[in-house]
Formats: sequence, structure tokens, C-alpha cells
Amino acid sequence: MKIIILGAGQVGGTLAANLASEHNDITVVDRDVDRLRELQDRLDIGTVCGAASHPDVLAQAGAEDADLLIAVTSSDEVNMVACQVAYCLFRTPTKISRIRSSAYTSQEKLFGNEAIPIDVFISPEELVCRYIKRLLQYPGSLQVLDFADGKVQLVAVKAYYGGPLVGNELATIRDHMPTVDTRVAAIFRRGNAIVPTGNTVVEAGDEVFFIAARKNVMPVMGELRRLDTRYKRIIIAGGGNIGERLAKAVESRYNVKIIERDYQRCRTLSEQLRHAIVLHGSASDHELLAQENIDDIDVFLALTNDDEANIMSSLLAKRMGAKKVITLITNPAYVELVQGGEIDIAISPQQITIGSLLTHVRRGDIYNVHSLRRGAAEALEIIAHGDERSSKVVGKRLDEIDLPDGVTIGALVRGDEVLIAHSHLTVASEDHLILFLVDKSKIKSVEKLFSVGFTFF
Repeated sequence: MKIIILGAGQVGGTLAANLASEHNDITVVDRDVDRLRELQDRLDIGTVCGAASHPDVLAQAGAEDADLLIAVTSSDEVNMVACQVAYCLFRTPTKISRIRSSAYTSQEKLFGNEAIPIDVFISPEELVCRYIKRLLQYPGSLQVLDFADGKVQLVAVKAYYGGPLVGNELATIRDHMPTVDTRVAAIFRRGNAIVPTGNTVVEAGDEVFFIAARKNVMPVMGELRRLDTRYKRIIIAGGGNIGERLAKAVESRYNVKIIERDYQRCRTLSEQLRHAIVLHGSASDHELLAQENIDDIDVFLALTNDDEANIMSSLLAKRMGAKKVITLITNPAYVELVQGGEIDIAISPQQITIGSLLTHVRRGDIYNVHSLRRGAAEALEIIAHGDERSSKVVGKRLDEIDLPDGVTIGALVRGDEVLIAHSHLTVASEDHLILFLVDKSKIKSVEKLFSVGFTFF
């Protein structure tokens, strides 16, 4: 597939690396020649230096026969104009754009071939907001992902001393919970992936990914760790787009305070928010945090657009007694550095955005893509098509399917029914299968396995 990526920033570069490794023809467009050279040195891609929305630059990038254009520059306006130019001059079949401003995304009439011809728009702020809301819903979780329109969820937790399953084999989980069905899809132990079997013993400190129907998530979490009490009090550091969206989304359920440095922005926030309390000041101000009883706060969320400010305010809040700290970090090197220490959860908006983009790039039978472990692994939701004669999976029991190494099936969703993966289950046509890949290089093997009716871009 021939793909043009506009913008060589963190999202564009990471997306190029993902798609180039899957043998696509990738061209990246950006004004920064040094950044393009750096990408070309480590990836098998083409590059064009120039303005992403200019017709001559798009022509040089090969827009006349491109299958897909992905506009992820830092400017909403450039992204939208580029999609317009690609459609009007080159009839590019599919156009995906990153659009940050809710002033645009809230106007549905703006998008379509008769207006601005964008097939799919991605809002990183909205994606991050949803991601954090799911973390708040399940206290103690490291990652919570929805599949099959929320019927089934994949949850990551850290196993702690005192959990009933810690020190025992996974096969004993049914003894503890005879009425609850779940499956552990993967375990990461000291940074290394383990594909679990019934004999695998859970150790304290393991990062455990399990899949379960939504109603069963909390009971399973209780097997792996002491359940945290429901969150009540939250402080949000940063009143930008993400901070404001999150505060609006959760202020009716939690006691929310939001700290913002800019006085004029504070006034705007106080007019927009109904229940949340807006505080003018710095989230790194020791005296301010003490006055707001930081040691009585359940979750401190650092959501400014400054990585260093987020990290420092998070460390200060944790040292002063905040029970849990969640930090937004755009630099991937920082994410690896800080998570798991005093910062409980480091959120990478790039990885969240990449997962959503890949869902639309790998369209066809791939219904959902989620990036896991900061891009090291993936979870896929794939629809099985065909019949027993034409498909390698339909009509077969799960233990008869020749899965690539490092790939596990966690669950099947058949209509409204969630079926946790067990060896005796037989795959039917139109089943939604949730697969976990600890090694993303196996995606091509998965493609071959679901080759009937499987459109892979």
C-alpha cells in the first residue's frame, strides 16, 4: 500500500516506523530536513521536504497514485487543507487527519466530500481523555482498553503481594472464581514478555494483561492485587485542552480541582466548569499543594504540555502524599525512564493516537488496534470471515488454530455474547476475535491466518 504521511513529529515518525516495518510504501513530508534525514537513516522510507498542503509538494510525494494520506502536522488548518488538495487534485481515496481543536471537531457538517473531504479525523485530546477516564473507573489499573464496543475489556495491572493469585499457577484462578471467566493474555516480568500457560506462576511485580467481560473486570483485579478504594478526590495540573476536557467529563463523579498558571485561562475555565474548583497557581508550588491537602488526594494528574513540568509536579505531589500520580509525557524516552517509580502511570499521547490511526489504516477485517506497553505489543480485534473450506480459522477449535509464536487469542465476541478463549471453543463466521501480540513483527503471519476476506493496508 502506498501511504503519504504529512508531518515528521513524534506521531508521524512513530507511525512511519510502524507501517514501514509492515512492507508498505511510505513517504513522509515535512519542512524539517534534519528530521527527515534522521528518519530516512533508520527507516526504509521516502521523504519530501516542503509545505505539506502545497500541491507541488504532494505531487512530488506521489499523491497521484497514493492509496492513503495521513495528515498529522502540528497545524489543524494545514492538515485540513492538505486533505482538500489531495482530494480535489489527486482524488486520493482515503484521507485521515489529526484535528486538535474542538471548534472544528464539534461541527459534523464540516467534514465530507461536499465540504472538507476528510474520511476520518483523530482528536488526540479526546482519545487521551477517554483513556484517563477508564483508568479512573478501575482504581489500580495501568491500562484499560475497550473491545467489541465495550462488551469486553483488556486490563493491565501490577500483581502485588497479598493478591490471592500471586505465588500460584494461573490454572487455579477458576478455583478462586468459579463463576467468573477470564483469561490472562500476557505477562511482562522485568520488562520481558511471557506467553502464559496454565502452569505459569504469577509473581509479585508482574505486569499482567487479562481479558474479561466488562462486568467481571473488578473481581479479576481483586485476584491479582488488593483492590484500591474508589477514587473521590482528584487534582488536575494544567487547564489546557486535555485538562479542561477531562474536568468536564468527570466533575460530576469526583471532587475535582484544577490548577492553572495563566490567570485569564483560569477565568475561562471557571466559566466553563460547573462543579470543579479552579485554582490559579503552579502545580509545583509546595505551599499551594499543602494548602489543598495533597496528602488527602486520591489521584494527581499532570496534564500540561510541558514534560519537565509534569514530571517535577508529579514527583512533588507523590512525595507530599498523593496516593496515585498519572503523568502526561510526550517524549518516549522519558516515559520509559519514569514509569513504575514514584510516577505510577506515564501516559504517551503519541502511542494512544498511533493505536487509533492504525485501526483506520488496517481497515477491512481489523476492527480495533491498541498499542500496548508503550508500543512494544499490540492487541487486535479481528472479524473472522469465510467458511470451513475457505478460512483457516472458521469452523476450527481454538486449539486447532496454528497461531504464530507470541500471539494469543483472549476472547471471542459473538453478537452480544462474550466467550473467553478456551481450547474447546469453535470459531464461527463473523466472530470478533481479540488477539494479543507480544511481538508486532508477527502481524504479517496474523494477516495470512485471516486471509479470507482479510483486507490489510
